Amino acid sequence: MLEASLSQLEKLVSDLVQHNQELQNTNARLTEELKQARDDNDSLQLSLMEQEEKQGATAARIQALVDRATSVSAVDA
Repeated sequence: MLEASLSQLEKLVSDLVQHNQELQNTNARLTEELKQARDDNDSLQLSLMEQEEKQGATAARIQALVDRATSVSAVDA
């Protein structure tokens, strides 16, 4: 009986060690995926800021053209 219990305990410990290794591997993979997601997020935020900057500059140029066109129309009238 003691021998059977000891065998069961060895099997359980072996299973726990294997499960722990699997969890560590999963944790390492998820940590790497999280790092990649954060890097992607940083890149996307930077890209968004650049696009907003370009959009603001374009809007300012369009407004300047509209103002110019309006002032020319007012002078011609």
